[in-house]
Amino acid sequence: MMNKIKILVTGCGGDIGQSIGKILKSKPDIFNLVLGADIHEDHAGKFIFDNCKVLPRADSNQYRDAVQELISKYKIDLVIPVSEPELRNMTKKYYENDFYGKPTVMANLVSREIGFDKKATADFLFSHQLPFPKTEHISEYSQSNYPVLIKSRDGSGSKSIHVVNNSDEMKLYKKIYPDFITQQLLRDDGGEFTCGLFRSASGDIRDIILKRKLMGGFSGFGIREEHPLISKFLHQIAVLLDLNGSINVQLRLVNDVPYVFEINPRFSSTVLFRHLMGYEDLMWSIQDKLNLPLDSYTVNQNITKFYKGFNEYVD
Repeated sequence: MMNKIKILVTGCGGDIGQSIGKILKSKPDIFNLVLGADIHEDHAGKFIFDNCKVLPRADSNQYRDAVQELISKYKIDLVIPVSEPELRNMTKKYYENDFYGKPTVMANLVSREIGFDKKATADFLFSHQLPFPKTEHISEYSQSNYPVLIKSRDGSGSKSIHVVNNSDEMKLYKKIYPDFITQQLLRDDGGEFTCGLFRSASGDIRDIILKRKLMGGFSGFGIREEHPLISKFLHQIAVLLDLNGSINVQLRLVNDVPYVFEINPRFSSTVLFRHLMGYEDLMWSIQDKLNLPLDSYTVNQNITKFYKGFNEYVD
């Protein structure tokens, strides 16, 4: 399929980075070096990657030189930035297709600009008349519709999400979190979904739909479903974003209508589960970046559910 290449994965200490490392290491016929990097060395990535290095924070003045040194020293062919701070920093600086001269696997700039800003996500959906939970800056919230969610405009994960039950609580939260947004609390009677969405440079769109249960703020359990309505909705989003790359769309079904509440413009924490199910968006993204034909999307009918577990490592 492709010549053996040397690849750098930044953010290798997190769950997404480690999942990506496991996928890459399962393909020794393609990759002859899988190098990881993170801002510290106390993580389990060293049990997965060929080697793990320490990089400064993405907002550090030393970051650029440190990355370039790794690329040069190890003759890196391709880079996958995984950590959200790095991706946000690259978005802020308008990086599109390369990482200091090397091909880089990440979603296109417009998708990142919209997805990393929850208010921009809501405005994008509104502008195209697509269903979404009502979203506004917390300072503008003056309604009496409770409960309502408040969340960080640019944060991720459940730690930056709170449920506000009344106006007294809202007054307090407005003082504590003046830059947060409010978002309509959607009923979950139709279920919550995390969806993989990939679109190649030539416009080939592929998706996977997982109905999930959250455990500790993460997707702890999920089951793959065929859902033509959601799939059609995802394809609309891919075209409107002019998506190139892989993103993750989170939504809830309310009265059989899919309401998107987040677009995460990066690989998902379910990337390894989805890979095992036949949705190999990591490999497709690499092939697309290297201008190679994409492997076919063949659903693994033997795997329909995933369970989030834990690995223990000792040294």
